Amino acid sequence: MKKALLYFALGTVLSFLINYFFYSSDNLGLDIYYALAFGIAWGIAYYLDTPDITLAQKLGLSFVAMAILVFIGTLLFNIELAVPSVLKFSTVFVAYYLIASFRATKSLRH
Repeated sequence: MKKALLYFALGTVLSFLINYFFYSSDNLGLDIYYALAFGIAWGIAYYLDTPDITLAQKLGLSFVAMAILVFIGTLLFNIELAVPSVLKFSTVFVAYYLIASFRATKSLRH
C-alpha cells in the first residue's frame, strides 16, 4: 500500500509539473485535477498489480475509479472538462499493464 501511495504521489507531482510548465491551461484547478487523475491511475494500477486480484476485479475497480473521477470533475467543472481525466486515467492504466506485459512475471512489483 505504501508503494501504491508513492506511485500516486510521484505521478501526481510529475504530471502537474509537466502540465503547468509545458501546457499551461491557465486554470490551476484543472491542472491539479488532471494531475490527480494521472496519479490516481498510477497508484491504482500498482495496487491492483497482484495475482490475488482477478482481471474482472481490476477492470471493475478501474471503471469505478473512472466514474468517480467523472462525477467529481462534473461537480467541479463540467462534463467536457471531466472526460479528459478519464482519458488520462485509462491511458496510464493501459501503459502500466503494457509495460508489465514485457516482464516474465507479468507484474511490475517483482
